[in-house]
Amino acid sequence: MNAVIRHNPVREMVTLRNALDRMFDDSFFAPFKREELVDWGLPLDVIEQADNFLVKASVPGIKADDLEITLENDVLSIKGETKSETEESNDRYHLRERRIGRFGRTITFPVRVNGEAITAEYKDGVLTLTVPKAEEVKPRRINISLN
Repeated sequence: MNAVIRHNPVREMVTLRNALDRMFDDSFFAPFKREELVDWGLPLDVIEQADNFLVKASVPGIKADDLEITLENDVLSIKGETKSETEESNDRYHLRERRIGRFGRTITFPVRVNGEAITAEYKDGVLTLTVPKAEEVKPRRINISLN
């Protein structure tokens, strides 16, 4: 049995327009822009475990001393900045994709956390924070007494 497909020129134009928009999006031309300070996001993984949260941030090429980590009212902030390298006036870049500028990310935890017990590790460009949950929100086992 053959199916009848109705021709819809409006839908085809919208699809074409979306494709053109993506092609000329700023991200397409980003490697060729010459901006000294651009805000950019920080890729994160947030994993909830029974007693804590693990936060993993990709910060390759950043020194641990250049990172600022704060916790206030169960809101974790990770911030930093990369500076441009010195360049010779006669150098001409053909491609420049490494990001320069401020970066940061803020996470609001869904439960209370123990800010005094947060630990941080930095290895191979990955910052790993262990954020323990507050004692009052950790699951507790209730023992049953036998009479």
